[in-house]
Amino acid sequence: MLQRLIAKLCVGFFLLNSQVLMATQQITVATFNVSMEAENYLPRGKRGSSQILIDILANGDHPQVKNIAAIIQRVRPDILLLNEFDYIADPKQGIEAFIKNYLNQPQAGSPPIDYPYYYYNTVNTGQPSPFDLDNDGAATGVGADAWGYGFYPGQYGMVLLSKYPIALDQVRTFQHFKWQDMPGHLVTTKADGSAWYSNDAWQQFPLSSKAHWDIPVQVDGITIHVLASHPTPPVFDGPENRNGKRNHDEIRFWADYVTSGQSGYIYDDQGSKGGLRGDARFVILGDLNASAEGEGDALQAGISALIKHQKVNSDFIPTSVGGAEHSPDREFGARHTAGWRMRADYVLPSRQGFNITYGGVFWPAKADADYPLVGTRDASSDHRLVWLTLQLTD
Repeated sequence: MLQRLIAKLCVGFFLLNSQVLMATQQITVATFNVSMEAENYLPRGKRGSSQILIDILANGDHPQVKNIAAIIQRVRPDILLLNEFDYIADPKQGIEAFIKNYLNQPQAGSPPIDYPYYYYNTVNTGQPSPFDLDNDGAATGVGADAWGYGFYPGQYGMVLLSKYPIALDQVRTFQHFKWQDMPGHLVTTKADGSAWYSNDAWQQFPLSSKAHWDIPVQVDGITIHVLASHPTPPVFDGPENRNGKRNHDEIRFWADYVTSGQSGYIYDDQGSKGGLRGDARFVILGDLNASAEGEGDALQAGISALIKHQKVNSDFIPTSVGGAEHSPDREFGARHTAGWRMRADYVLPSRQGFNITYGGVFWPAKADADYPLVGTRDASSDHRLVWLTLQLTD
């Protein structure tokens, strides 16, 4: 009798633990350029500061931000990267206020959602340089003369939200990695063939227009490396294509980082060298501002190489009915993630450690009850939330 009882208890314990494991083996990972930077809330041409977002987050009643929260609550990702969320040094005024006053409140009929873990840090946008980086004859320190385009430090920042613990002591940041230290980097020159940037500027020039982050998230003892970034738009320059080349190399950084034989040159902001170990699980997240389909102005080679990388699983391409409806004359309209008709935002998991079970782009059709959440530029953002549901494998 005692042996039977022990056997039943063991079976019950095994089944209970198997159910818990199965419940947590599947996670939803998403990226969303939320356009929550000061100038989005001001008349065109007006300049602001992060204080504008601080006030909006404190009030909890801004309709655009409420719709952004509603979209997040509809999809309910477990891990979520927010691009264009202004850097606010005090988390209680910044990301914690967004969680408490918007995500923790029911929005548009959706139940609240909570993220007990988050990661954010400084970025290069709006960080003043002493140089005339755009060669217009004036070194203003802002706009195109900042190390990343912006008019105040932290504009167009980013933050990662997670339902699972983040190994904060193992985060690697590459905000200050110098562009010149990337072997084979694309060279920017003037019409006469001379260097676009002065020697002093080039010696200090960071690759990242915002930052590159490797954020280890712990899912039931399994480490998932979230590789987060937001490369510069490959436009707003001239024939020298300095932004297009920077975008290409910012994207290429991740392809090198996950390739053992190509990552030796990389160093992080703490001085550690090298990339990701060969068997590590990772998910590349962010608004990459580039399309492998040839839409937009990016240099295709960078994004194509990343998507086709042998360690990246890009077999499943998220789509939406709303995107196809928005661009009925475009072959790849269903894949678009931005209102300006391009696939710009990506969730790219490693082939090692995951199976993709589902995914999509939150872009409802006009007849859908949720369409008002994205119906205009001012409804939420000019980008759409993109997600994949991933099954963890051995």
